[in-house]
Amino acid sequence: MATVVLLISFVVLLALNVPVAFAIGIATTLGVAATGELPGTLLVAQRIATGIDSFALLAIPFFILAGLLMGQGGIARRLIELADVLVGRLRGGLSFVTILTCMLFGSVSGSAVAAVSSIGGFMVPAMNQRNDDPPLNTSIVVTASTTGLLIPPSNIMIIYAMATGGAVSVAAIFLAGVVPGVLVGLALMAVAAVAAPDPSGGSGWTLRELVFRLGRALPALAMVVIVLGGIVAGIFTATEASAIAVLYALVLSVGVYREVAVRDLPSLLLQCGVVTSVVMLLVGASSAMAWILAYENVPQMLGTTILGLSDNPVVVLLLINLFMLAAGTVIDMTPAVLLFTPIFWPVVLSLGIDPLHFGIVLIMNLCIGLCTPPVGTCLFLGCGVGNTTVARMLPRLLPFYAAMIAALVVTTLVPSLSLALPRALGAW
Repeated sequence: MATVVLLISFVVLLALNVPVAFAIGIATTLGVAATGELPGTLLVAQRIATGIDSFALLAIPFFILAGLLMGQGGIARRLIELADVLVGRLRGGLSFVTILTCMLFGSVSGSAVAAVSSIGGFMVPAMNQRNDDPPLNTSIVVTASTTGLLIPPSNIMIIYAMATGGAVSVAAIFLAGVVPGVLVGLALMAVAAVAAPDPSGGSGWTLRELVFRLGRALPALAMVVIVLGGIVAGIFTATEASAIAVLYALVLSVGVYREVAVRDLPSLLLQCGVVTSVVMLLVGASSAMAWILAYENVPQMLGTTILGLSDNPVVVLLLINLFMLAAGTVIDMTPAVLLFTPIFWPVVLSLGIDPLHFGIVLIMNLCIGLCTPPVGTCLFLGCGVGNTTVARMLPRLLPFYAAMIAALVVTTLVPSLSLALPRALGAW
């Protein structure tokens, strides 16, 4: 009865457009009350506080602040210039530049939303001058922005590592996302080459210009090497790395590029606080809901049901993909990871599925959800940036959805794409 009350109230609250964090918290409170044996709101408040009482979660506000500093510090423009030199003359022109820039920017900021706003605001108008197709150009930015959640550093990977109870390290999940993230980017480029060929390509360039633009972008890209290299080498933890990333971004944006003034820092800190509060409320509320679902033995029941359908690991992963693709359209990424990781965890372990591989598959599914209605964050932000509507974008988005799903299926069927790099570097 508690589970039924929780699920029905959650669906109803989402249908009423109640913010996801509040919908989760209210539904959890009603579910706890329905048990008739737990102390209601007191327990929910305790579980929310316990859910965010984690040292690893300190990395999230630091990486958010580092991303904000990088986003306002002229990093996006320098990465666009570098991408233009590398792929601007290929068939696909500015579309390729946009996708590659999103991949590079994602490796710096780790935020899909930041990529849509920072890169979309510059590249969509530029692409519109070439083909006058805002829905198509916005679709490219929206889908390419999700590569930043797979290419480290990535906040959602930190949350997954926490949700596994430490069974998966942050260093391992960071490394595991590199190849799948590049695979998604290449799949999107293949579609863009057909949908937005731009045969004229970008501007010409010389070797001297390549060296110049690489030199301008190299300090930003170096942050990835410092953060990821330090974690993998065991020099510092992910939380310590996030603090170092803030210090590096501060020096780069204020001292080197000089595009962030000291007077801008209070507003950036305020933005960081607002975004962090939203994320932490989602984490705490989702942790409370996951606890009551575990109390009601939902993971065990769902695991028994799935294993009753098949005991083939590949078939089970494909079934999980179908479920997560549907769930990702209505549940935000952070609560989805916190809710579904413990639910599917017993199944993953019982079938011998590698937890690292499962984590990447889970995140790839939810990346697609960021681009789909009715709650796709990147989709609606992209509509604002590209001055278009969801109805106009959907037909243009379909080939890109297909490309992302194809990359997801390949990653699901070939675990080595996720596991080879962490194993080669001794992180897994």
